[in-house]
Amino acid sequence: MQFPGPFSVQNNNLLKWHSEGDLPYANLVRRLPHGDSVVRRCEQWLTEHFRDQEAIGRVTALSAIPERTLKRRFKAATGSSLIEYLQNLRVEEAKTLLETTELPIEEIGERTGYSDTSFFRRLFKRLTGLTPSHYRRMFKPMLQIA
Repeated sequence: MQFPGPFSVQNNNLLKWHSEGDLPYANLVRRLPHGDSVVRRCEQWLTEHFRDQEAIGRVTALSAIPERTLKRRFKAATGSSLIEYLQNLRVEEAKTLLETTELPIEEIGERTGYSDTSFFRRLFKRLTGLTPSHYRRMFKPMLQIA
């Protein structure tokens, strides 16, 4: 059986070749077990306040330790830098909004903490391997089934 292009002609185009790999499907936020209570408190706070434009400054104040120390401890405990962790939380939320809503991409960027839509699009593509529009198209059939 030969499959023309990226989709099978059988099964109503449900068989898609995985040319983009697993990157769009991967969960960007990985919670590693660690014993640093300050970092755990910061992780929890960021999970609830990642949309905040001043999230890094506020979580640093919450930690009550110098920013440089927090960044070093955060990386050691989680394997991600503080900014990477924040960006991963935001992009995961953006993925959910792209999968479950028809909101414009600009609004999704704003809702997830990015006032610069161009930066949001570039970051999303770097972390998922797809543009937000392509990601939405890829998951649109799931919207129609639900």
